[in-house]
Amino acid sequence: MNINDLTHASQEIGIELTETMQKQLITYASLLKEWNEKINLTAITEESEVMEKHFYDCILALRLVNPGNEMADVGTGAGFPGLVFKIVRPELNVTLLEPTEKKCSFLNEVIRQLDLKGVTVVNERAEDYAKNHRESFDLVTARAVAALPVLAELCVPLVKMNGTFLAMKGSKGKDEAREAQDGVAKLGCDGKDFHEDHLLSNQDERYNLVYVKHRHTPPQYPRIYSKIKKKPLQ
Repeated sequence: MNINDLTHASQEIGIELTETMQKQLITYASLLKEWNEKINLTAITEESEVMEKHFYDCILALRLVNPGNEMADVGTGAGFPGLVFKIVRPELNVTLLEPTEKKCSFLNEVIRQLDLKGVTVVNERAEDYAKNHRESFDLVTARAVAALPVLAELCVPLVKMNGTFLAMKGSKGKDEAREAQDGVAKLGCDGKDFHEDHLLSNQDERYNLVYVKHRHTPPQYPRIYSKIKKKPLQ
């Protein structure tokens, strides 16, 4: 997939990529490949695969949600989906949460070279960040960070009342949704939409799980990460 293919595929699902967005995505893909030689950002570095398996994958998810004004991307890594959402929805204010300092350096370089405004990179774990930023975001996203029962406890405390939690998952997404159902409810969210998609070239399955927050998250959550991982909410 090249940038023209990505533009056409995005248009097919109702997302318009302007010329500026296209140029930004090309630069982003180039920086990803360049920096990946220095630090481990992703196993996918060829531009054609980046366009489909990273950028198009994120755009598929974006069409399912109303991002609102304030978005947080938990464990953003190389910026997926947070930076792609920012490029395609420039009006968004985006907070990128990433505990690895070297990845934060990469994110800041992408932001600088793409001249993006309204993006903040935070070198902190989500459970620590939540101590001072509970229920601050209209949309909280995460992609390929942890199993959903763990991920939900990291993300949902950051979601505003009536806000959205979007978990981007692969082929096991439906099973994870079942495992996490009771835990997500304890955190204050209800399932709104479990959407199955496929990438174009290889038909890889993608599940985008959309939850809406209808109740405040109890104050004891999130717990410290070792406890979340040892005994995920059920």
